[in-house]
Amino acid sequence: MRAGGGYRRVARRRTVAVVEPDVLGAPYERRTIDLGTDDEGPVVATLVRRRADRPTGRAVLYVHGFVDYFFQTHVADFFAERGWDFYALDLRKYGRSLLPHQTPNFCRDLSDYFPELDAAAEIIRAEEGHDTLLAMGHSTGGLIISLWANDRRDADLVDGIVLNSPFFDINAPWMVRRPLAAAVSRLGRRAPQRVLPFGLGTVYGESLHADHRGEWRYDLAWKPLAGFPVRAGWINAIRAGQRRLRAGLDIPVPVLLACSTRSFRGTKWHDSATGADAVLDVEHMVRWAPRLGRHVTLARFDGGLHDLTLSSPGVREKVFAEVGRWAEGFLRAGPTEPEPTTPPAPRRPADATAEG
Repeated sequence: MRAGGGYRRVARRRTVAVVEPDVLGAPYERRTIDLGTDDEGPVVATLVRRRADRPTGRAVLYVHGFVDYFFQTHVADFFAERGWDFYALDLRKYGRSLLPHQTPNFCRDLSDYFPELDAAAEIIRAEEGHDTLLAMGHSTGGLIISLWANDRRDADLVDGIVLNSPFFDINAPWMVRRPLAAAVSRLGRRAPQRVLPFGLGTVYGESLHADHRGEWRYDLAWKPLAGFPVRAGWINAIRAGQRRLRAGLDIPVPVLLACSTRSFRGTKWHDSATGADAVLDVEHMVRWAPRLGRHVTLARFDGGLHDLTLSSPGVREKVFAEVGRWAEGFLRAGPTEPEPTTPPAPRRPADATAEG
């Protein structure tokens, strides 16, 4: 049974399949991580890889948000051009990892995702020999990797964390965030699969997808415009994770938290949605950022969307520049400029003479 005591946690034993081509095409590759079974049947996660042409021993592990999967190839390009091997994890029941028998994007506890994060870090660190690992999480992925990094702080798995609009609180008035959310959490423990009478809406999806008002193309079966149904058990898992974070974590590595300067609160389309976070309240992120650990940097971007890397070209250029400076400064990551595409012009004899 899905609801009640018959639920089985995912087995800790895991196996990793051979490398195979990814749906994005070359140079992207993927591995399927077998995570055993839960009450719905077999469970897998998928690790996507994009290698740098001139590797430096540095790597990024990217984790997507809710109703999401990895498709942001320009993010991978940014890091790969600077010598970082790029890895993206499609969590269980998301994107590439969603199997026909599964409830999309569903979990009962955010720690359910820790086995695939552990497996990804093991592959990146131990198997492929990277000495620097930057974890990068968007929205729900930002909350998940924050909790994971805190719980794995003694294992030295990551050297730094970038949070892109992390999901630190429910975007609703206080009565909904606290008393009503508490009631939903209790329901989630009794009837986790119960579908709730609210969802994400279509405004954010419209601001992204090229068939509507955005510039991006992605698989709408994996990232539907209006999202997947929100279930009581998922709300319970999110609320428990957020309560842990708000009580205070002790992440030992530097954290960069990036978000927009404003939120869009409408349920119907308005042009202002193209320059704001149309999913979460950015002031929640700012408020709870100090609870992550002792070394947190906050960066806010005017005109940024919920996924800052999908913002307009001028905004995302500033986002990438900030991430590059932060990584160079706090991770001692070395040069973050891309490799020149053309060789420098030869020096003139007069230049050499002038220098003596």
